[in-house]
Amino acid sequence: MAEKSRPSTLRVYLYVPNIIGYVRILMNCFAFAICFKDKYLFSVLYFVSFVCDALDGWFARKLNQVSTFGAVLDMVTDRISTACLLVILSQVYRPGLIFLSLLALDIGSHWLQMYSSFLVGKTSHKDVKDSSSWLFKLYYGNRKFMCYCCVSCEVLYILLFLLAKKETENLIDVLLNATTESWLNLSLLALILAGWVIKQIINVIQANEDCGRCMHALRHSQKVGNIAASMIGDFESSR
Repeated sequence: MAEKSRPSTLRVYLYVPNIIGYVRILMNCFAFAICFKDKYLFSVLYFVSFVCDALDGWFARKLNQVSTFGAVLDMVTDRISTACLLVILSQVYRPGLIFLSLLALDIGSHWLQMYSSFLVGKTSHKDVKDSSSWLFKLYYGNRKFMCYCCVSCEVLYILLFLLAKKETENLIDVLLNATTESWLNLSLLALILAGWVIKQIINVIQANEDCGRCMHALRHSQKVGNIAASMIGDFESSR
């Protein structure tokens, strides 16, 4: 009976949130293909794809179409999209190492989160009840706070891409020029940067905690393996 109640693989692939995920992939492919030809169209498409990230989550909960495939598809699409934009920014701005470091932190922290969730048997990578960080719990426990941090990151990267006029820009000069133009620009940039900084802190916390969980889980599995091997050896020697 349990097997019959499980949805077929094809049916999961055709879940509404997963179809939105496929559309996001196509949208991002087209957006990055024309990013240097039409910066504004790229920015619109990229941001619409980002908004669809929240939309597919809403449909998944509303239609009861939550799936492991959908969660992985969603995260992989997010990470690749952000990674591509960070790579572009690393070629446009100097020092480019800043953006490559952000890319490594983003992918590394989320990979550790997914891997540690798998090792400890969590049903969701967003289950952070065992975290010792109040900020980490607030991030995954409050959707509005999470939305603010994520939107701040993506909007900052889009703005930096739009502000770049030459092939190699100095990051500090561009930011200073943007803030000195008006108080409105300064206020908006301060608000965006605050959310961006919080998101990077959360990525560091996430990487640190999940790295610890992975090490603990691996040591535990190794210990269990050693005990099992010892028991088998004792059994074989007693025969």
